[in-house]
Amino acid sequence: MAALAALFASPSLPFPSTSASSSSPSCSCRFRPAVACAPRPPPASRRVTRRFDEVEGASKKRRGGGIGGGGGGGGGSLASSTRKDKGLSIDFKESQQLLMPALLSRISQFSFGVSEIPNVADFEDLEEDKFLNAVVKVGLKNMSWLSMMLDNASLVRELDMCARCCLCAFMIGDNKLLTNAHCVEHDTQIKVKRRGDDKKYVAKVLARGTECDLAMLSVENEEFWRGTEPLQLGRLPCLQDSVTVVGYPLGGDTISVTKGVVSRIELHLYYFTFGIAQVTPYAHGTSDLLGVQIDAAINAGNSGGPAFNEQGECIGVAFQVFRSDEAENIGYVIPTTVVSHFLNDYRKNGKYTGFPCLGVLLQKLENPALRESLKVPSSEGVLVRRVEPTAPASSVLRKGDVITSFDGVSVGCEGTVPFRSTERIAFRYLTSQKYAGDVAQLGIIREGNVMKVQTILHPRKHLVPFNVDGGQPSYLIVAGLVFTPLTEPFIEEECEDTLGLKLLAKARYSLSTFEGEQIVIVSQVLANDVNIGYEHMGNQQVIKLNGTMIKNIHHLAHLVDTCQDKFLTFEFEDDFLVVLDREEAAAASSDIQKEHAIPSVRSLDLSEPYVDTNHEVQNQGEDFGDSPVTNFELGVDCLLWA
Repeated sequence: MAALAALFASPSLPFPSTSASSSSPSCSCRFRPAVACAPRPPPASRRVTRRFDEVEGASKKRRGGGIGGGGGGGGGSLASSTRKDKGLSIDFKESQQLLMPALLSRISQFSFGVSEIPNVADFEDLEEDKFLNAVVKVGLKNMSWLSMMLDNASLVRELDMCARCCLCAFMIGDNKLLTNAHCVEHDTQIKVKRRGDDKKYVAKVLARGTECDLAMLSVENEEFWRGTEPLQLGRLPCLQDSVTVVGYPLGGDTISVTKGVVSRIELHLYYFTFGIAQVTPYAHGTSDLLGVQIDAAINAGNSGGPAFNEQGECIGVAFQVFRSDEAENIGYVIPTTVVSHFLNDYRKNGKYTGFPCLGVLLQKLENPALRESLKVPSSEGVLVRRVEPTAPASSVLRKGDVITSFDGVSVGCEGTVPFRSTERIAFRYLTSQKYAGDVAQLGIIREGNVMKVQTILHPRKHLVPFNVDGGQPSYLIVAGLVFTPLTEPFIEEECEDTLGLKLLAKARYSLSTFEGEQIVIVSQVLANDVNIGYEHMGNQQVIKLNGTMIKNIHHLAHLVDTCQDKFLTFEFEDDFLVVLDREEAAAASSDIQKEHAIPSVRSLDLSEPYVDTNHEVQNQGEDFGDSPVTNFELGVDCLLWA
């Protein structure tokens, strides 16, 4: 009996030492009081950086089978000790009285986190685990808005939904965090929390790129960064490379690790609305950028988390998942090439300026007869079908030109260019590697003549923006008529079926004809005696006010404010006419504002003085709004726009 009592008091057992400092590093399994950590020497040949399953499972491999589990010279369990010594006869009650106090004392020390002296393998695992510590949890409080009429509610009423969700970010150096742009859209409060820490720190957005779905955060509290190391960005992965996604998805509160392989690398259309990232075939998508498809599980909450290769380097940011009844385990990662562009853009300009483009609509030249008619001698080049009027390239390119090279890189007849050693990728990839304001040299064939031209690259300005600047929509209320610019968030909320085919075609396919152009619509009418006969209107485009073409919502507000005529005459699409008495409209607007509890009859941005930068507005012909591309073409590939 004395021998067994001495055994439980032996310092050779893997129980925590009472003399160890509470601040000393402790074993990774210190929260499992029923399992002891038996020392295990590292193998003779060991990789510097082990795979995630080895890092996360290291503690499990070192554990024994019971309270005295198999290593470190300690004994086995009480039952096994009894079986081994057949000659030892101990009364159970006597042994319980003698042994349990010592055993409970040891377990109580272990349960309350008294640190033991870690072995060499513990230190090694802690070093390898550092890249996981760079992943932080992001807590958000969202402020949402409504852009449609709900009973007698106003057009825009900020609703504090108190929607809190958890997403991810990770450290990139210089006291900065990287996450997805859709993670911090319309958020009024952002807090971050480090792994293993219960304290939350306030973060703010430094830059937000909607095209690439990336955002940069900063945390001013120096305590947050103490003892941290940023992640290292790795190279673009190859097909079948192992990839591990780390984050804080739904289903638990601790960090989550999922594994898979790279299954595809190509251009993807980065687009999101209402905080949901999605791959979409819209004609004028925000940007066709390089994307990495993986089969590792990406769930709600993984957004903004890093993806690692086997060396522990970050190879991208998780941001999208493709959900379909016909497919599963399809997730998308923003590669480090796009991440580096975003970071370099911020360093160069102090803000995010975007990914530039040529602003041209292209056609493949696969047909030999088509190439011969255009006097293209070889199987190369793409045909220019249309040039955006606001793009700088409109001064050097014209319809019918054939682009054969971009900065010396040959463009194939399918609209692709060489990519790495044995791959090809869409021509748009070359323009996405440039920065706003960069100059590109194009090789073209025009009417059989080989030419070299230069053009400046700028980000595309969409006639119908995919995101609302500042997070809140612009609006103007005149005698109950609620005017607002047409945006993709509005279309998503209002539902496409209520817009009408002609307006929807403009939203999907039309190009801006001048800088700052918007499609201004009446979204609804707040009923009042002054607008009798017009109360049924909704989602109709206004074209003119008192004979003047309307350029944008700010221009419309300026025209209303400066009007001296007796009547306000609005001309809508399809020649629908609305006439209001100007003085009666002004008086009614005040009453409508009070009746519907509207804070203001116009959004804050329309209170600024209007500056007219475009003195001429091109008359929109009959073909305005016609689709330059078909849905079939968009579904086949994303090679058409560059």
